[in-house]
Amino acid sequence: MNFNSKLKETGRLVNREGTPAYAMTPELELYSAVVTASLSDNFYENQAERVERIGNLMLDVSPEFVARLAIYARTVMHLRSIPLLLVVNLALLHNGDDLVSRTVDRVVLRADEIMELLMCYQWRNPSGDGRKKLSKLSRQIQNGLQRAFNRFDEYQFAKYDRDNLEVKLRDALFLVHPKAKDERQQAIFDKIANRTLETPYTWETELSALGQMSFGSDEERRAFFREKWEELIASGKLGYMALMRNLRNMLRAGVSHDAIQRVARRLADAGQVAASKQLPFRYLSAYREIEKEISTDTVALMNALEAAVKCSAANIEGFDENTRVLLASDVSGSMFFPISERSSVFGYDIGLLLSMLLRSRCKQVVAGIFGDTWKVVNMPTGNILQATQQLRQMEGEVGYSTNGYKVIDWLRESGTVIDKVMMFTDMQMWDSTGRDKSFANSWRAYKKLAPEAKLYLFDLAGYGQLPLRLEGNDVYLIAGWSDRIFDVLSAFDKGADALAEINKIEI
Repeated sequence: MNFNSKLKETGRLVNREGTPAYAMTPELELYSAVVTASLSDNFYENQAERVERIGNLMLDVSPEFVARLAIYARTVMHLRSIPLLLVVNLALLHNGDDLVSRTVDRVVLRADEIMELLMCYQWRNPSGDGRKKLSKLSRQIQNGLQRAFNRFDEYQFAKYDRDNLEVKLRDALFLVHPKAKDERQQAIFDKIANRTLETPYTWETELSALGQMSFGSDEERRAFFREKWEELIASGKLGYMALMRNLRNMLRAGVSHDAIQRVARRLADAGQVAASKQLPFRYLSAYREIEKEISTDTVALMNALEAAVKCSAANIEGFDENTRVLLASDVSGSMFFPISERSSVFGYDIGLLLSMLLRSRCKQVVAGIFGDTWKVVNMPTGNILQATQQLRQMEGEVGYSTNGYKVIDWLRESGTVIDKVMMFTDMQMWDSTGRDKSFANSWRAYKKLAPEAKLYLFDLAGYGQLPLRLEGNDVYLIAGWSDRIFDVLSAFDKGADALAEINKIEI
């Protein structure tokens, strides 16, 4: 790409708003692009452009770094689609050893990811035509998937044995040719081949069967669905994600108070929160789904979601009684992109939520939003999701530009000394006033007032530019939407960084 060539030639470039910016190293840009990728369009870059840029960046880094990044994205950041894309690209670029198969073994953690990986390979493989591309399946991907087939039981396979997939489970079995580790597993493979896997007990299958029935009235239908939801809840087989996705359905079905209390306890349980590995915005999405539902149990579920998301912040380190913190969330127009086609959560919601997670851990804190201007927003430290919603409702109050320098200028002009300045943004800083004010110059000026201050830029879009250089020990880049970014924040305080954390991964 011409854009990437420009980065390598000059080290300086302009961002998507035409303002001078700084290049990242290929490793840092690839990391940033990967952990902020939802494989859907965002404000400045569509899906195809992001995929192409990731592929081009892979040419400039080592295969081992790509493998480690894929494992990091799947196991630390809990992303699913983008690690599969990295593995497929790696298979098409690298051969001669078993690096790819070892990486496949580390990133395929659910049975459906076997089919997703094959569909991704079919999409990205330039040779062949249509399904024929899978007839030329990489031997290393095949080896890795053979091990993956040995990881799952009948229930896990049956849960994802669907007719609406382009590459079905039976197709995957015949393509990969896994070797059963014992007679019991061979029997499962035979059932996959014959399409005789036992129908799993899941909320989808149970409600689908109920949906095929005829009812005498709407009230009768509601009663049947209420009874089925209560049965599913009591069974303990309703997964954590399924609970969050169906809170509104449960309320509308009139599920009993006792059943709702059982759901609330599961949602708020710290052990189940940790095991579920949900990204924080999932809690926000669930919260929004139910906050306007009229039910005596709505508040109980909202409180449970608040308790759950607080667990995400429980282990954030580095903020003692004496640490002075500023949290600034970018609510400019370029942050108004949905993180996926069907999501009600936007890029700026991610920044607001992550900043509120951090705020819950800070003792001395100033928080606010910026666009054309910077506005301090004071509110009690308590409910994280409620605070995020309140900030979202202030949309437009600070305008829609990305005048991030005004946050720093406010600190300097007010004489406010801060230890850690944290900005959640897409990094496309510019000056909409036409005076060519520079974010980098504002930071340098502020350092004269607060020489010990450190700046943490949380990149939420991964476009590949920086508003100032990452040099010395006072400016840091963190990228991603997961609460695990706070582990990287802790690593900074211990002298490491995001790339160092990735390079620690054994492959």
